[in-house]
Amino acid sequence: MASSTAANLWVLLGLGIAGVLLAAKRLRRPARPDNGAFIARLELLPPPQPPPPQARHPLTRLCFAIADAFHVTGYITSFGSLEWAKTHDAATQTSLVVSSLVDGGAMCVGKTVIDEMAFSIHGENKHFGTPTNPAAPDRVPGGCSSGSAVAVAAGIVDFSLGIDTIGGVRVPGSYCGVLAFRPSHAVVPNNGVIPVAPSLDAIGWFARDPSVLRRVGHLLLRLPYADIRQPRHFYIADDCFEMSKVHARRLTQVVTKSVEKLFGRQVLGHVNLENYLASRIPSLRNNSNGHGDSKFSSLLALSRAMQFLHKHEFKDQHMEWINSVKPAVDACIVGNLSDDGESTINNSHDARKEVRAALGALLKDDGILVIPTVLGCPPKLNARELSSQDYNVQTSCLTSLASMSGCCQVTVPLGTHDKCPVSVSLIARHGGDRFLLDTIQTIYATIQEQVDALAKSNVSSKQAMSEEAAEAAKEKGNIAFKEKQWQKAINFYTEAIKLNNKVATYYSNRAAAFLGLASYRQAEADCTSAIDIDPKIVKAYLRRGTAREMLGYYKEAVDDFSHALVLEPMNKTAGVAINRLKKLFP
Repeated sequence: MASSTAANLWVLLGLGIAGVLLAAKRLRRPARPDNGAFIARLELLPPPQPPPPQARHPLTRLCFAIADAFHVTGYITSFGSLEWAKTHDAATQTSLVVSSLVDGGAMCVGKTVIDEMAFSIHGENKHFGTPTNPAAPDRVPGGCSSGSAVAVAAGIVDFSLGIDTIGGVRVPGSYCGVLAFRPSHAVVPNNGVIPVAPSLDAIGWFARDPSVLRRVGHLLLRLPYADIRQPRHFYIADDCFEMSKVHARRLTQVVTKSVEKLFGRQVLGHVNLENYLASRIPSLRNNSNGHGDSKFSSLLALSRAMQFLHKHEFKDQHMEWINSVKPAVDACIVGNLSDDGESTINNSHDARKEVRAALGALLKDDGILVIPTVLGCPPKLNARELSSQDYNVQTSCLTSLASMSGCCQVTVPLGTHDKCPVSVSLIARHGGDRFLLDTIQTIYATIQEQVDALAKSNVSSKQAMSEEAAEAAKEKGNIAFKEKQWQKAINFYTEAIKLNNKVATYYSNRAAAFLGLASYRQAEADCTSAIDIDPKIVKAYLRRGTAREMLGYYKEAVDDFSHALVLEPMNKTAGVAINRLKKLFP
C-alpha cells in the first residue's frame, strides 16, 4: 500500500513538472529567422557605378527592406493578408520609390510583414505571425509597418520603407527603438503602393543612423545640396507630455538639455497644444462627441476626425474586395467600417486644412514642435489594452497631429524606461522635410549623449518625481503671483524649494512675492540664495537691488543693478534704477 502511494506521488510530481515545463515552453516565444520580420526574401541589385569623375551612387553599400504594400515586379503584394494574396496577381511594375532607391545604389533584400491590410498600429498579424520586437521581445513591435521596424532594429538592413496612415511608421519606430520619419503628405510619390486612406497616407522610412535617414530622405525628396539651417524655436507641448505614462521630465529633459547645449536656452519655449488648437480649429467643435468638457477635447476631436477619414477612405478603397471575396478579416477592421454621415466627413476634411494652417502659423520655417510619440512603453503581446478604445483613441491623439496636418515628423529614440524603448517626436511644418532631417542630423548625437548621461547618473525615480512636483508647485506659485496673492505664491514657492533646493528660479520667484508683501529682508535673503546657485540670474540681482534700496542700502543696491546691467546691457529696469539712485544719492 505504501509503495503504491509513493508511486502515485511520483506520477503526480512528474505530471506537475511536465506541466510547468509545457507552460514555460508556451510562454517562451520560439526563435524565428530574422525575428519573423520578412514574408519574402529577394534581391534587387543597384546599377553599376558611373565611371569617374562622376560621383558614386548616394546610397552605395546600403541594403533595405520594404513593407508588403509596395509592388515589386514578379511578386504578389499580399498586403498583410493571405486571402488578398490568393485573389491578386503578381505585380507588373515596381513601386517608384523602390526603383528610385535601387537606382540610387541601395540593394533591396526583402518584403516585410505588415498588419492585415495595413489597418492597425499594433503590429500583430494572424496570417504571417507577429514579428519579434528586438528591443522588447515580450512586447508588440507596433504597426502597421512592424516587419520594417524590426528588420532595422535587429540590424538586418540599414534602412526600410513603411506605410504611415495613422502612425504606421512612427509607432513601430518608437516601440522598436529606431529612428522613424514620416514625410510631409504627398511629397513622396506613392505610385506602386497599395493605398489605405489616400488623404492620410505617407511613405515613411526607418534607420538606426541619422545620416542614413537623411541620405534616404534627400534621395526620395529629390533635394539638392544646401547649407544646414538651424532651428530658432523648439516648442515643448507640455499638455501632450501630461498624457504620457512615462514621467514627462524623463522625456523632456534630454531634449531640453540637448537643445540648450547646441542652440542656446533662448530657443526653448512651451505651448499648451490643446488650448492652441481649440482657438484655431473651429471645425473640431463639431467633432467633440460628448468630450467637450475633457481636458484634451480638441486633441480627442482631432483624433476622431482622423479615424473617420481613415475608415471612410479605407472603405472606398477596399470594401468592394471585402464584399466580393468575403475574407475572414480581423474584427478590428470590420468593426470599424460602420457608415458615417457626409457632414462628419466634411468636418474632418475641414479639420485637416485648419490644423495644417494652425501648425504652420506656430512653427513657421524654423520651428520644431516636441511631443511624445506614443503614450508610453509598448504594450505586452496579446494585452487587453490593445483592444481598448481608450488606448487607441489616446494614442491617436498624438499621431493625428502629423496625419491630419500633413506635417513631417521624426520619431527619436531616448533609451529605455522599465526595460522598454521610449521616444519623443519632432514635428516641422508641411514642406519642412529638409529642415527636420537636417535638425535630427545635428541634434541626434547630443541627444544620445544626454540619454547615456541620464542612465549613468542613475537618478532615482523618487528624485525625478520630486523635481517634477517642484516644477508643478512653481507653476502654481506663478499663477498665484499673477493674481497678486502674495502669501499663497510664497507657500507654493516654498513647497518647490523643499522638493528641490537647487533651482535658482524658485528662490528668485519667492523673493518677488516677498517684495509684494514688503518683506524686504526675506526678499534679499532669497535673492542671495538664487545668485549663489546661478550667478547669472538677472532677475535676482534686480530684485535684491530693489530690496536693498527699500532697506536703505543704496550703495549695495547700485552694485546689484550695475551687475544686472553687465549681464544684460539693454535692461531698462536696471538702467532706470541706477540713474534714480545716483540722482538721489550722488
